Amino acid sequence: MYSKDVKRCFALLIKIKQLFEIERGRTILLKLKNISKQFAGKVILDEINVEIENGEIVSMLGPSGSGKTTLLNIILGLTPMDSGTIIFNDKDISQTSMKERGFNIVFQDYALFPNLNAYKNIIYGLQNKPKLISSDELDSLIEFLELKPHLLKGIDQLSGGQKQRVALARTLAVKPKILLLDEPLSALDGVIKETIKERIKAITKEYKLTTIIVTHDPEEALTMSDKVLILEQGKVSQFGTPKQIIHQPNNNFVEEFILRQLKIKRDNIYDLFEGCHA
Repeated sequence: MYSKDVKRCFALLIKIKQLFEIERGRTILLKLKNISKQFAGKVILDEINVEIENGEIVSMLGPSGSGKTTLLNIILGLTPMDSGTIIFNDKDISQTSMKERGFNIVFQDYALFPNLNAYKNIIYGLQNKPKLISSDELDSLIEFLELKPHLLKGIDQLSGGQKQRVALARTLAVKPKILLLDEPLSALDGVIKETIKERIKAITKEYKLTTIIVTHDPEEALTMSDKVLILEQGKVSQFGTPKQIIHQPNNNFVEEFILRQLKIKRDNIYDLFEGCHA
């Protein structure tokens, strides 16, 4: 056992570290330590270690079966992990229930209620928490997401982009501590996809909200995020900024899975524009 003096020294060192991080504008909000998970004897996640800073957008990127959705569900509290630790705001929440964690997710299919109009969907999570958000805050949120003209519409009357914004508004209305997005752009096309991408970045900045996104699209991850976590067969292949991933890929998987796709897309666009000017 440590003596009281040693414990005080440890506490002081932690406090100094936190002060230095704040001074540099860098505060770690979420730590994943040695997260592991198996299903039916198959390794899905193998000792994942990641630190996410306050206010960051982090995308989890990887092919099908890489473990990204399982990791998202473990962070949410929906799926139990086999081993590891989750630290949120310096508190161990590994055994904390999903409800008590206070994180919130927008699912890939939006999970909107078809029997309710857009406004009733937005306020659905406030039924038992009427004082969680003021009328002015709710109005500002609706205005920010440009949903005012659509509030009385049924869900079947909304476009894909409008449904996405309603789902975001419903999630933000309950003031999540972390926003989780599962393939937020996969059902959207073209200009709508780019608009929602910019909207998500604006939400993060406006509400200073740490956001974790699951995607299989390298372009989405690298253009939306402050950092990208690349997973391959349940292991961290690389975790870094988009520039680090593009200019300093860790291994062949990052080169092939990420950069090769982007280079092909870039070359196709160049060829298209060169043809227009020929």
